[in-house]
Amino acid sequence: MKTIPSFKRQKPETLRPKKNTDANYSSQWRLMYLRFKKHKLAQISLFILALLYTVALFAQFIAPYGLQSYDSKYVNVPPMGFKFIDADGKFHIKPFVYELKSTRDPETMRKIFVSDTEKRHSLQFFVKGEEYKFLGLFKTSTHLLGVKEPGRVFLLGTDGMGRDLFSRIILGSQISLSIPLVGVGISLVIGLIIGGISGYFGGWLDSIIQRVIEIIRSFPTLPLWMALSAAIPPRIPVVTMYLYIVIIFAFIGWTDLARVVRGKFISLKNEDYVIAAKIAGVGSTKIIVKHLLPGFISYLVVATTLAIPGMILAETAMSFLGLGIRSPATSWGVLLQEAQKIENVALYPWKLFPLGIVILTVLTYNFLGDGLRDAADPYKK
Repeated sequence: MKTIPSFKRQKPETLRPKKNTDANYSSQWRLMYLRFKKHKLAQISLFILALLYTVALFAQFIAPYGLQSYDSKYVNVPPMGFKFIDADGKFHIKPFVYELKSTRDPETMRKIFVSDTEKRHSLQFFVKGEEYKFLGLFKTSTHLLGVKEPGRVFLLGTDGMGRDLFSRIILGSQISLSIPLVGVGISLVIGLIIGGISGYFGGWLDSIIQRVIEIIRSFPTLPLWMALSAAIPPRIPVVTMYLYIVIIFAFIGWTDLARVVRGKFISLKNEDYVIAAKIAGVGSTKIIVKHLLPGFISYLVVATTLAIPGMILAETAMSFLGLGIRSPATSWGVLLQEAQKIENVALYPWKLFPLGIVILTVLTYNFLGDGLRDAADPYKK
């Protein structure tokens, strides 16, 4: 006879609420952040861009010389590297540079510069130099690095007027990095407003806005730049020129974003939650701000990031062609004007350093945009 096994009554387990982990629930921005962390190249690009904008913010402090500083004795000087070992083979803890003296190449009779090993100048931090306004707040003459007078240091060489190229690249970054950023910001606002109105209300208003966009986009870029630049009065202050260039970029750049916003609004305005908001009596402005814009805000972040490199190249091209920023102000495009002639590049290749900075900045923005685009993709794990 089989015995029936006895079952002991087990105590029910205590019901504990599951922790709200990333696998259970995450907000849209949290998911974007987690995906972005996996994109190492985008993170490196973000760090480089943060470094570039920090340098641009403190440009006058970091640059050894001012924008107007030049020395006719040091024209087209090649880059000077810091040394730790002198001509006698002795090691020095403090890096130093030798004083330069000019001579003639016996074959070409071209003026060249050689190091005077008898005169050595050590690198100094927080040295006194030309006076400037720190962050536009107060006057000071302290610079991050340099050498004491009468020594001179040219980390990236000098240009055809004896101006330090390293200082001019750093000071030029203030314009070359800020104009595209401000221009894209203005274009974003204009594109959101006009594109949102066009897509949400539709009808004859949409038709008029789309025809205006088509007219603006039908102009070739270069002639449009030339026409708008010709409207800028000559010999105007640098700040006014800056504002005009920003307006030019904003006038041209808003059309692409406006069309994308229009398409997003057309696809989202018929969703159930939007119709429910209309039935509940919610106003159009609140529906646009609270219900429609959050539906593609991640796309706007990516689109803005990818639009900035185009504006950086546009500003560089305008200044290179003499249509944008002009002397005495400087930008990376202005610095590249000296590299127009082949003989200049052949004899003084260091004048192409600004081109390298432009390429680096554009690539980092593109890599950052790619990383944000992958992070914002809802179908990408």
